[in-house]
Amino acid sequence: MLSIYDNLGGCSRREFLRVGALGLGGLTLSQLLALRAAAAEAGIDTTGKSVIFLFQHGGPSQYETFDPHMDAGPGIRSATGETATSVPGVTFGGTFTRLARHMHRLAIVRSYQSGDANHKLQPLVCPETLDGNMGSFFSHLTGATDPTSGLPRNVMLFPNSVDANEPGESRTFGQFTSPGELGAGSAPFVPGAGSAMLDNMRLKLSRERLDDRRSLLARLDRIKRGLDLSGTMEAADEFQQQAFDTLLGSVADAFDLSKEDPRTLARYDTRGLLRPADWQAKNNREHYHAHANTLGRLCLMARRLCEAGCGFVTINTAFVWDMHSDRNNLAVAKGMELVGAPFDHAVSALIEDIEARGLSDKILLVATGEMGRTPRIDARGGRSHWGRLTPLMFYGGGVTAGQVIGRSTHDGGEPDTRPVRNADLLATVMANLVNLEAVRNDERWSIEVRRALSAGQPVAGLS
Repeated sequence: MLSIYDNLGGCSRREFLRVGALGLGGLTLSQLLALRAAAAEAGIDTTGKSVIFLFQHGGPSQYETFDPHMDAGPGIRSATGETATSVPGVTFGGTFTRLARHMHRLAIVRSYQSGDANHKLQPLVCPETLDGNMGSFFSHLTGATDPTSGLPRNVMLFPNSVDANEPGESRTFGQFTSPGELGAGSAPFVPGAGSAMLDNMRLKLSRERLDDRRSLLARLDRIKRGLDLSGTMEAADEFQQQAFDTLLGSVADAFDLSKEDPRTLARYDTRGLLRPADWQAKNNREHYHAHANTLGRLCLMARRLCEAGCGFVTINTAFVWDMHSDRNNLAVAKGMELVGAPFDHAVSALIEDIEARGLSDKILLVATGEMGRTPRIDARGGRSHWGRLTPLMFYGGGVTAGQVIGRSTHDGGEPDTRPVRNADLLATVMANLVNLEAVRNDERWSIEVRRALSAGQPVAGLS
């Protein structure tokens, strides 16, 4: 365990130097950093890029997002109309007015088929990922912690990661943070909630919550000043020094949104888009609130983490894309107003920020859900589950931008070209992060891992 006290007189310098396990048995953080450095020298082949996986929990409609099919009949075509994009001939659903201006930077897949019409968290957690979080594949191959930054390789963000009053992980439909067959050491780090790694990084700070960042940072600064004055830091070896720097500097900073220019935070913020009167009558109203209240800030935190050295960040706001138009869920037109509009705002702000910071080749953004929606709108204005076609968007990471990959049938319900499946998506994402062929042929990895990474092929132009 990592033990930090806000009063150094309450423990000895020796006690303070007990930097504890980070998911790899009894290794100390300094030992872990030394091992990671040795692994890097041995040629663990990563690209140095990062992935932000924005999971649209509930199943977004292909029609009202990236494939409006306005030439289809009424009841099939987008209920929100369409909007022209920056690429001639390509249109989005009418809600995505800001994203449409970035189409020349995006790659849209119109032939992706998740293959299941149930809420099973695919493709993020599915048989193709050995029932582990997709980010767990990356941390399994490369280690749980980045050797340079000390950041976790695999981070999962929920609404309570930026607002303690909002919900964390819901396991109603599965476990987002499951490492599956990859082992507990590959599980994602979950700020603002309980996880194995978080438990092992417990900070004994007068019972304050770990995600009380203002209090946390003030105490860490005071601890660091005390250690500098005592000479303890000077006496530490290279990897102990890196461990201190990790705990007292870069890691804390990466999770601290107050470090951002207030103007940047304001550009991301989606809280002003709330329309409480529109969702208060629904049983899922707390999810709609959490989505609109936190999505922008979650995107900003994800960018900060990737820029600081985190390899895989998953964002999940809440269960809001399930637009049945029933007692729990909104109809598609109203749902896109309350759910799609914050998405359009937050993702556009993320893209614009990444572009401005020169990170477009370093960060790959993936946005998709576990399914699409039925071709026909029902009498209540909703669309039901549909696993035969699922919207999928890519940005950055060196992808060939401004392209539409594949096409759907006339009614938008099936791929009309070769389907892109979950195994292909996994291969595409992993190829962006590691030397995929080297891993496939490396007998250090289990047969199951190599089979999983050999089952699909990276989508042309995306890796």
